[in-house]
Amino acid sequence: MTDTQKKPRRPRAETPKGFRDYFGAEVTERKDMLDRIAAVYHRHGFDALETSGIETVEALGKFLPDVDRPNAGVFAFQEEEVPGGGSGDWLALRYDLTAPLARVAAQFRNDLPSPYRRYAMGPVWRNEKPGPGRFRQFYQCDADTVGSASVAADAEICAMLADALEAVGIQRGDYIVRINNRKVLNGVLEAASVRPDQADDVLRQIDKFDKVGAEGVRQLLTVGRKDDSGAEIAGVGLTDDQAGPLLAFLTSKGADNGATLANLRAAVGGSAIGAEGVDELAQIADMLTAMGLGEDRIIIDPSIVRGLGYYTGPVFEAELTFEILDEKGRKRQFGSVAGGGRYDGLVERFTGQKVPATGISIGVDRLLAALRAKGLAGRDSAGPVVVTVMDRDRMADYQAMAAELRAAGIRAEVYLGNPKNFGNQLKYADKRRAPIAIIQGGDEAARGVVQVKDLILGAKIAAEASVEEWKSQPAQTEVPRDRLVAEVRRILG
Repeated sequence: MTDTQKKPRRPRAETPKGFRDYFGAEVTERKDMLDRIAAVYHRHGFDALETSGIETVEALGKFLPDVDRPNAGVFAFQEEEVPGGGSGDWLALRYDLTAPLARVAAQFRNDLPSPYRRYAMGPVWRNEKPGPGRFRQFYQCDADTVGSASVAADAEICAMLADALEAVGIQRGDYIVRINNRKVLNGVLEAASVRPDQADDVLRQIDKFDKVGAEGVRQLLTVGRKDDSGAEIAGVGLTDDQAGPLLAFLTSKGADNGATLANLRAAVGGSAIGAEGVDELAQIADMLTAMGLGEDRIIIDPSIVRGLGYYTGPVFEAELTFEILDEKGRKRQFGSVAGGGRYDGLVERFTGQKVPATGISIGVDRLLAALRAKGLAGRDSAGPVVVTVMDRDRMADYQAMAAELRAAGIRAEVYLGNPKNFGNQLKYADKRRAPIAIIQGGDEAARGVVQVKDLILGAKIAAEASVEEWKSQPAQTEVPRDRLVAEVRRILG
């Protein structure tokens, strides 16, 4: 065979780098979690929205925070320009669910109610370097209110987030929703006489508060510090007097919301925008109290600074407070599973008019991992009841059994492989995690009975029981054919 006659190379059976496949139990548990969250959002008056997975690059706008290069961070392609067909536009897979919301809010602004409350759940794609636990396709779960400048919308989002966490099984005491406000920080920057050209650097440094603490942030804001590796990190160049209000802001959390608000008023000094931010936090706290959400669920916490470079008003973060073991066996808190805030100006790119908006995004994979850590998801899920095949010519009878079970709300299937080796059928049932196998040969059919084999009990007996226990608790019982559904129900409990 010549080189030109070589057989074509078979494609590699592997997922692209940075992507993964999800199988039965994983898909089911994620759907169950999202269904519970959706029920909470729906109960709060939010409507579901599904948008296209592809948007025009123009509609997506600036792709990702901290990414300045055109087209960086997204999977983009140019549609072929064809008369009467393709537009020649650049298109891209959506990188989040907020950019499509901006386009929808502008495109249908005359049809949608204002304010417009919507929730959205689905995959997003980011063309970034993959790493451990970091994938290029992942799920997001968002809820946003577009068109309301009232902090009542922010309070509602926070209350809904707390309800959603409890709906999926996170118990009160195992989570806390923390609230801060960008306007307060603006007031503190004003009180500290921070120049506009220094603001971004200041934001980056105070964002490290949870890692380096108050003294570490003071060094970063002033003369700089050495990191753990000994490398020198340049400081912003503020004086200690300028750093003072910023540190007072970060450490102003008191014994309760009242004390925290008092500390924040002192931190913002005479700044009008800072006072406005503190007033907004006070209003949110009052509304949450009126809704029955105490400080055991939602608190004001100025140390929450992630996202303050993006958000324009209140900012929220949901943190799970229970402990887990990390990969080195050390105890640590699980950490953040959701974040959001007010981002006014959402639709302005399309309409030229400012449209206020506020919202929250739940990290679907992180929340699922938390539920697994608490034993609330990832438990062994039972497969279908498997009707085995003893006689090929009686396939219709076996299909009738499965149909009866399904009609009774019981998941069931007929074995469709080669029935010659009965042992292989039971191996298949085991791989399917089937709780029960139904067996009916010619003799049983003639007598009008079926054998119902409890596979879970059988495995337990085989592993643990003595001969006497095995005799007293047989894992396989014979019942009349018309008692099939009742017996299966009894075993399944």
